[in-house]
Amino acid sequence: MSSRTRLLGCILLLICGAIVPFAIYPILAMKVLCFALFACAFNLLLGYTGLLSFGHAVFFGAAAYVSAYSIKVWGFPPELGILAAVVAAAVLGLGFGLLAIRCSGIYFAMITLALAQMMYFVFLQSPFTGGEDGLQGVQRGLLFGFIDLSNDVNLYYLVFAIFVFGFWLIHRVIQSPFGQILKAIRENESRVISLGYQAARYKLLAFVLSAALAGLAGGTKAVVFQFATLSDAHWQTSGEVVLMTLLGGLGTVFGPLIGAAIVVTLQNALADKVGALLPVIMGVIFIVCVLLFRRGIAGEFAAFYQSRLAARRADANRRKSLGASRKGGGARGADGSAREANP
Repeated sequence: MSSRTRLLGCILLLICGAIVPFAIYPILAMKVLCFALFACAFNLLLGYTGLLSFGHAVFFGAAAYVSAYSIKVWGFPPELGILAAVVAAAVLGLGFGLLAIRCSGIYFAMITLALAQMMYFVFLQSPFTGGEDGLQGVQRGLLFGFIDLSNDVNLYYLVFAIFVFGFWLIHRVIQSPFGQILKAIRENESRVISLGYQAARYKLLAFVLSAALAGLAGGTKAVVFQFATLSDAHWQTSGEVVLMTLLGGLGTVFGPLIGAAIVVTLQNALADKVGALLPVIMGVIFIVCVLLFRRGIAGEFAAFYQSRLAARRADANRRKSLGASRKGGGARGADGSAREANP
């Protein structure tokens, strides 16, 4: 995708984001943005580094608990509560990363799942999390001491600003030399090591950054819904973020946002209609996506756009070369006629 196309997409995203709270229910829009940021963080790890984590929900859930607890019990303002959530997720990601980065492939995925399940039972048994009841009654408070977040529109623009910041940060990372090394590790880690780079260090930094951004999404979600529950740290949430990323397009800029919007909207629309069958429906969607849209929605669109652009360029070059040959043939014909007229 060209830089011009990305710029147009970003401008369209900002325009749509500015008018969304007046078009749809703000709470639904904020949930989409929270999970979109979560999916973007996961995409940074899997789509650009090639590390599949089956336990990424632990950072999302841990951040939600830290944000809710610090605001409700310690009396933190919302901005400090979300910041504390990001720090907690980054520290937890550092600990998990130091253990998991030593492995690769399916072993890495299984270790992250095992560590996440261990933390899930810690959350279940710990008194400060509220157990199965979770932490409820979290006050939204005042942002910077004067912006009332009990107003859904005010809170939406805060969530949208957080998402834009996270989206911009991820985009800057993947376009930087650091991001290029991550892509090289994804393609051929052995060659990167042979060039003198410490691949393990780069993977650890990517893991911590992804965990911190997932924590930013989880802490924001706790403020939006005013509670934190075990479902935020459950393995099913990890599966949902994998579905969002693959459905939207793995390794694409806008894919996680598209996937999160589709999955969250479907869950919201079908939850009261199909009940317990919702996971089955989501599983069918996942299978169809893998079979028919191997590059995801954004990936397939980008591939179609590139093919059309290449076809137009090839057609333009063909016409240009045909015109040049005709012009050259006419010139040679005129030169031959002149020689015949003046032997």
